[in-house]
Amino acid sequence: MSSEHLGDSDELASRLHSAVLHLLRRLAREDRATGESPARLSALSVLVFSGPRPIGQLARDERVSAPTMTRLVAGLEADGLVTRTSDPGDRRSQRIAATERGREILVAGRARRVAALEALLVGVAAEDRAALSGAVAIIEQRLLGDP
Repeated sequence: MSSEHLGDSDELASRLHSAVLHLLRRLAREDRATGESPARLSALSVLVFSGPRPIGQLARDERVSAPTMTRLVAGLEADGLVTRTSDPGDRRSQRIAATERGREILVAGRARRVAALEALLVGVAAEDRAALSGAVAIIEQRLLGDP
């Protein structure tokens, strides 16, 4: 690959990185409406969208220490957003699951973020919306490997 193409890739990667970060920061405003911290919402999101799991696995998924996750889960449990049950495969371990209230908070938050994105897209020309749709397909299929 020529250095010219590498430069183009470097610039595209840099611009994509910046755009994604700015978009996520803008959407994070919608998450503040939940009254939950980003760390609590992130852990709750894993439980809602990926299902119950042992606390150690949740800590690994969130890339935090087990003691940090234990404290976070204790707060979520105290607020009625998660429950702990004995792991049927290992009685020494507990599985953490989102409660219906926890699920409702996540679903409502997602709806607010999607509505915020829809509002941003209102003034975008049809051909630009088509280009964004194509970019999303490339991200999903080629960069993330989703079907």
